[in-house]
Amino acid sequence: MNKITQLEINNQINEELFSSYLYLSMAAYAKERNLDGFANWFTIQAKEENDHAMGFYSYLLDAHGSVELQAIAKPENKFANPAVVFTEAFKHEQHITKRINFLYDLAEKEKDHALKSLLKWYLDEQIEEEANASKYVEKMKMAGDNGSALFMIDAELATRIYVPLNPRLA
Repeated sequence: MNKITQLEINNQINEELFSSYLYLSMAAYAKERNLDGFANWFTIQAKEENDHAMGFYSYLLDAHGSVELQAIAKPENKFANPAVVFTEAFKHEQHITKRINFLYDLAEKEKDHALKSLLKWYLDEQIEEEANASKYVEKMKMAGDNGSALFMIDAELATRIYVPLNPRLA
């Protein structure tokens, strides 16, 4: 495996693990404010990000690369309000989309067809990730300072169920 590709996949593992940390931090913020539905949504998001990291981890090992785990940065844990949490989640997903696009461009440049195949799943997943975060940014805007609306959004978020993801089998 090309050393640059290996380095960038290791960087992406770190990005995905940081994403999991960030969403756990957001879940804790919500739980501390008795927003159990928000906490549920972000906890599931953290689990999915860990699944994403493991997809890259497994791919790297199966492709005879070397996994080099890096330190995970400390995520933000202070947010002005629940609306800001979803705004930050949406911005973060946009960042991850840029990273996946970068990896796809690298795979094309290196003619790494197997990596392109794996990344197709991630490209599709990022459309869903951004759409989900954006939907709640908009719902929070509509809710404004209305406590009843916040309560309804929290109840909706509580219905999310974790379904393990395996990018290598999708």
